[in-house]
Amino acid sequence: MFDFSYRSTGAFDPVFHSHPFYEVYYFHEGRCNYLIGDRIYNLAPGDLILMYGMTLHCPKIDSSVPYIRSIVHFDPAILRFYTELPQAVPILQPFEQFKNYRLCLRGTDKEETERILLLMRDHQARGDQVGSSRLLLAFIDLLHFVYDRCQTQLNEKRELPSDKEKTVQDIVALLERKYTDDELDMESLQRELHLSKSYLAKIFKEVTGATIFEYVYRKRINEAKILFLLQPELAVTEVGFRLGFKHLAHFSRLFKQQVAVTPERYKRQLKDDRSGLPATGVQHESV
Repeated sequence: MFDFSYRSTGAFDPVFHSHPFYEVYYFHEGRCNYLIGDRIYNLAPGDLILMYGMTLHCPKIDSSVPYIRSIVHFDPAILRFYTELPQAVPILQPFEQFKNYRLCLRGTDKEETERILLLMRDHQARGDQVGSSRLLLAFIDLLHFVYDRCQTQLNEKRELPSDKEKTVQDIVALLERKYTDDELDMESLQRELHLSKSYLAKIFKEVTGATIFEYVYRKRINEAKILFLLQPELAVTEVGFRLGFKHLAHFSRLFKQQVAVTPERYKRQLKDDRSGLPATGVQHESV
């Protein structure tokens, strides 16, 4: 699986989502807070984000200015022919070690990244086998560039740019610990964080573009998808209870809203995929 979009300006559904493949996201221009797992990134042009698999993420953009990004989604298996060569550079190590990571590229580093992305666009535009092969080779070059730059970033201290965003990160960190608690509510968050319910709701919505419980339910459904994938023997009811849903109907309704199929059908589709049967329409979401 390999999918590349260059300088995309299209509209998107600003909801928390995940996907089972790796992602390279490059921010060209706009104003955007990017929430990935329990961390918030205030993006600037030239920021490049690596994302590793199923981490829940969502951009919160300012729609009054153009939002322009280039994105690569890929299955790391497509690079196995290269990464298993003798003395090959471990270009996937930044994904595997950092999981999710931001590089702040400026000056000549920013120019080099944009040159490679433009070259990838040109190869993609050919629409033939040679173009496809050169596109993949150009992407491998980009991953070498990223790997090289990550070596100098290992000890970089990453900080949030404001007290407001630090507070929201504290909220997210608490939600990451408590999201399976079936007694989770605004009162318990208020007690834990020593901030009023109204302030918590206001600041979270302002920074992320979502409500606190939109995040919680997205997180729970994301984890349900992971459990269905990794522990197929679990019943739908058991998964729902594990993730804090008191009622199966509530779990099923939210799952269908977010994934477009019921949890039962999703489990069947995963089973068919594992059995090598024709694909039945499990949809992957993208930024």
